[in-house]
Amino acid sequence: MAAPPDITQLDSWRAWLRRAVLTAVTDFVTDRCDEELGSAGVDVAGEILLEFLDGGKCLRSTFIYLGWLCGAPASDAALWAAGSLELLHAFALLQDDVMDDSASRRGRPAAHVQFADWHRGRGLSGSSRRFGESAAVLLGDLCLIWAEQMLRDSGLAPDQLQRAWPRYDAMRSELAVGQFADLANDVRDLPTMESVLAVARLKSGNYTVRRPLEIGAAMAGCGERVLGGLGDYGCAVGEAFQLRDDILGVFGSPAVTGKPSGGDLLERKATSVVVAAHQLADASTRRQFRELMDDDRLDAAAVDHWRTLILSTGAVQWIEQLIAERVAAARKALDRSGIGGEIRGALVDMAGVCTRRAA
Repeated sequence: MAAPPDITQLDSWRAWLRRAVLTAVTDFVTDRCDEELGSAGVDVAGEILLEFLDGGKCLRSTFIYLGWLCGAPASDAALWAAGSLELLHAFALLQDDVMDDSASRRGRPAAHVQFADWHRGRGLSGSSRRFGESAAVLLGDLCLIWAEQMLRDSGLAPDQLQRAWPRYDAMRSELAVGQFADLANDVRDLPTMESVLAVARLKSGNYTVRRPLEIGAAMAGCGERVLGGLGDYGCAVGEAFQLRDDILGVFGSPAVTGKPSGGDLLERKATSVVVAAHQLADASTRRQFRELMDDDRLDAAAVDHWRTLILSTGAVQWIEQLIAERVAAARKALDRSGIGGEIRGALVDMAGVCTRRAA
């Protein structure tokens, strides 16, 4: 592993870590594709996966590596272990796009769309759409298996890995349960804000920030004070991360989100922004919300109108305040943890990276 930049230069350090992680993941996946996937008869699968992985921000692998650095020096094995979370994330996104029937991901056609095009281009029998969805689910399954294999074969000692497995299992279970809850999420049957935030913690917050940090720190042998502080920091930043995602899901541009403009409204998702807007709205605005929620053929004009109504309620400002409160709570958690110096500074900066994403 080439020497990293000074971690106090977070942008340069994150860029270095992303390159190192993606190199490790690419090497691992290329070997697996050659050894295991080559005989499946779908020659495009490896290419689709490698292209998919290349577009990631590597947030989860960054957090697991920062957790490691809280108790141990830089390590090629720990970096390899961090890369395993990119495969876990690929699993989640591949299947999420099928469940949401999303046409795009990271500015490119979604994997199931690419598989359907491959099937159609070869004139194969059966439904191209059904083939594409099935192939994407199976590719996701492989990523789930390979993620654990990459972690297990990272080169970390057995006792270090043994400390990781309980949190690793919890992370995977929380992700699946959160996805179940998200699947049942329907704007026509508005949940409470407490319920929305609980799903956000399961589906995104724990999985993106808290568990990766805890896994890295546990592998490094950190004590309970550090693990507890990182857990509290991760809960707060992870929730703020999802709240920012909810704003972008309504107001973000496709260039930032990789999804259609107003995607959460088109999918009728009862996100924190939508629920807050409904709670803050007057009776007339609520009636208009209900009409939009019940409209099965939303066009661009209707989505723009819905966004205008949401803005008029003050919901966005309210969610922004929640984000600010959670970032402040994360800083206090770091104070309690005893983590100091450059790693504390990097974690403070990462809270900003997760919550200051532009629309």
